[in-house]
Amino acid sequence: MSAKPPTSPTPSAATSARPSVVQLAIKEKAALYAAYIPLFKEGGVFIPTAREYQLGADVYVLMTLPEDTQRYPIAGKVAWVTPARAAGNRTQGVGVRFPNDEKSRLLKLKIEEILGAHLASDRPTQTM
Repeated sequence: MSAKPPTSPTPSAATSARPSVVQLAIKEKAALYAAYIPLFKEGGVFIPTAREYQLGADVYVLMTLPEDTQRYPIAGKVAWVTPARAAGNRTQGVGVRFPNDEKSRLLKLKIEEILGAHLASDRPTQTM
């Protein structure tokens, strides 16, 4: 594979004017448990993807939750990256931190209500 010189400067994912848009449909409670990131104060979600992102990149997520037809829009930032071939056979992808706003706070509460006692589980997730 040979590298071609760029014909014009290309912004990095973190400085791009338009955030990437990702649709994330979580159909089962177990999948929600594996994807949810309670370590982030505002909450967050892991998105399996082969696309490379930089920490701090803007990502617009349209998320659906188990047994809920509503799509929840999240204008988050990449705060976790699991690269390809990560140790422990971890799934490649990114963790998106929810913004510190009222919509995200309500979404975090809804996710934690769905997960209930599962939040205290020792079962591994896609990030820890």
